[in-house]
Formats: sequence, structure tokens, C-alpha cells
Amino acid sequence: MRTVFTSLLALYVTSAVVAFPRYGSLAGLSERQLAEIIPTLDAKLPPQPPGPQGFTGAKLVDDAAHPWRPLRRGDIRGPCPGLNTLASHGYLPRDGVVTPAQLIVAVQEGLNFDHQTARVATYLAHLGDGNLVTDLISIGEKTTRTGPDPPRPAIVGGLNNHGTFEGDGSLTRGDFFDGDNHSFNQTLFDQFIEFSNRYGNGFYNLTVAAELRFRRIQQSIATNPTFSMVGLRHITIYGEATFPVNFFVDGRRTGAQAGQLSIPDATSFFRDMRFPRGFFRSATAGGATGADILFNAHPIQPGRNVGGVNNFVEDQSLGGILEPCRFYTQFVNTTIRGLYPRPTGVLRRNLIINAGFLYDALSPPDCPQVFPWGQL
Repeated sequence: MRTVFTSLLALYVTSAVVAFPRYGSLAGLSERQLAEIIPTLDAKLPPQPPGPQGFTGAKLVDDAAHPWRPLRRGDIRGPCPGLNTLASHGYLPRDGVVTPAQLIVAVQEGLNFDHQTARVATYLAHLGDGNLVTDLISIGEKTTRTGPDPPRPAIVGGLNNHGTFEGDGSLTRGDFFDGDNHSFNQTLFDQFIEFSNRYGNGFYNLTVAAELRFRRIQQSIATNPTFSMVGLRHITIYGEATFPVNFFVDGRRTGAQAGQLSIPDATSFFRDMRFPRGFFRSATAGGATGADILFNAHPIQPGRNVGGVNNFVEDQSLGGILEPCRFYTQFVNTTIRGLYPRPTGVLRRNLIINAGFLYDALSPPDCPQVFPWGQL
């Protein structure tokens, strides 16, 4: 009986390893799992990040070279409407599996991200959710089992892997606690429309964003016992609420129309994963401009619910929007090192390289670089 059981277990482990996707995140896996999986992967040396785009003005991005196409079986999409749209138009690979270099180029070309924002967002996401051996990341996620230690479903890719890049309190996606943190949520989008009508005369703008951002945080505190807004999430929760204003408004809008996102255009991005017909990207390269306005309108410090709903406790340990140096240090030394405590070989090499790319992109003033896995 023991021989039969051992044979079945070996077959199960072998099958799980062989089936491990090339984009599957290795974060949090045991040393045994890593030893089984990494030799099956096509290891890559991470290339230097692409440079800035040459032209940074408004231009047609819903063009003949990038037609919208519906999802095919197996295509991956996730919680970010901008990346979903870029993949559906072919600025990113349409299957949703991309390299960091492709991400940097696509968000600049299709949405007019500035070069620094493109690099920072990419390497934050890749360190937390990508496959650092194959240099791939998916813009969504799938789940699989990776072996008997521990016998649990493991996230094998994606930006909707909860607790790293994706987080609670999204404007149009539910919290992870509620069961679906990546699909378009019509109820939340109805609230998006309601606030746009109430505070923006039918448009989503920074005034609307400040009020809706505050409301969604309060809703999550009141309904999600595991709500967390610490470290990276304290930064992205404000930054992502500005993105529709900065990147989803047609670049030909000027004067009073600038920074005013119409509901039909918002619907096209958030629900349909599609550029509005004849859409021009922003007239200026940008990032999370206005995040400070949203925070200052209703300042909430980093924190989390402890022991249940409506028990939000401040937690400054991982930094936040007001402490970028502490955030960087803790993100690398605590968050990412916690996912990869003892990496070896190509995994260690690629962790060090990608962490260096992140530091170079952040350029934090008076903030020394940290090396939790040593130096090459």
C-alpha cells in the first residue's frame, strides 16, 4: 500500500510541476516547490528597461494597427481596465501574458504614461506577481495546485493576486473577501455613475474621485473584516482613482472639458475593455497626478481592520503615500523578501536585478538602496 501511495504522490507532484504555467508567480512557494518547478522553466536574463517614447503628445490610439477584438478562450484579463484595454487592442499580447518590457512600452504608447510611472508600476507589479525566472507576468490570474506542501490552491500569475499590487477598495471591482476582486462589478459602477452625477455634473473628475475614493474606503471598512490599506496599497488606492481622469479622457479635450471623463467613455474602458471609437490618448505624458488632492480631501492613514469590520487601526509599519522612502525599504525588505526568503540560483539573480530596476525607477531622495538577497 505504501508503494502504491508513494507512486501516486510522485505522479501527482510531477504532473503539477509539468503543468506549471510559464507566467506562474513563484511568490510564497516552498523551497521544495521551487526546486521542482524552476528547472522546468525557460529562464531569462531580465533586459534593461525600455527607454522613454519619442513623442508624448495626443495621438489616435484606436487606430487600424490596433483593432479591438473580443476575448478568445484562454485569454486573461484582470482588475486593471487600462491594461485590459491595451491587451484587447493588441498593444499588449492579446492573451494577457506579457514581459515587463512590453508593459513599459504599451502603457506609454497606448495611454501616455510618463516613463518613470511606467517603470515604477511595472516593477512593483512584476516583483510581487510575476514570474521572475521567465520574465513574464499575466494581467490577470489563474489558479492551480503546485504539490502537496502545502496542499492548497496557489496563485500562478497575475495582477489580481491579492495582497501585493491589487488591493481592497477598488472603484469598480469587489474586495477579495467578497469572492471576486477582478471582474467588472455593475453595482459599484452604478455608484461610480451616481457620484459622477452628484459631484461632477455627469462627468468623473478629481472632485468626484476624492468623494468616491473616500466612500469606497468607508464601505470596505464597514463590510470587509480583512480590509487592508497599508504600504503599497495606501499609495495605489489613491493613485488608481486618478488614472481615469489622467488617461481615459480623450486628449483632444481642452479647456473646461479637460479632465472630465464622460460616462459612455468610462463604460467603454471599465466594462468593455475597449477604447472609445476614435480615441486619442492624453495630450501630455503623466502618472498619478492628483493623488495628493484625493488624499488631502479625506486623509486616511495606512491601516487595516483588526478583528472584524468597523475596527480600522492605523499601521504605518510599511510606509504609505506620505513616506515613500519607508515604503520602498519595507516593500523590498519585508513584502518581497517575505515572499522569497531564501532564493538561490537564477531566482536570486533575477530578484536582485528587478529590485535594482525598481530602485532606479523610484529614484527616492535620500533613500539608500537595500539588498535583502545580497549583490551580484
